[in-house]
Amino acid sequence: MKTEKIEIATAYIRLDQLLKFTGIADTGGQAKEIVASGVCVINGEPCLLRGKKLRPGDAVLIEDIRIEVVGPCR
Repeated sequence: MKTEKIEIATAYIRLDQLLKFTGIADTGGQAKEIVASGVCVINGEPCLLRGKKLRPGDAVLIEDIRIEVVGPCR
């Protein structure tokens, strides 16, 4: 399983934005389709909400890719 750590400088990032930022989705429409297909698992729970707010400490699993959201290093 591949793990990526994504650092955000804001309080949260939406799931669809995260998918585009990481390159999993090329467009917002593609991100919407990925989320609607039911393959996104956030903190162990399936998620169908493309606007789900992800905060530092959250983990997203999509097939064999794990994305960990982290806050800015200070």
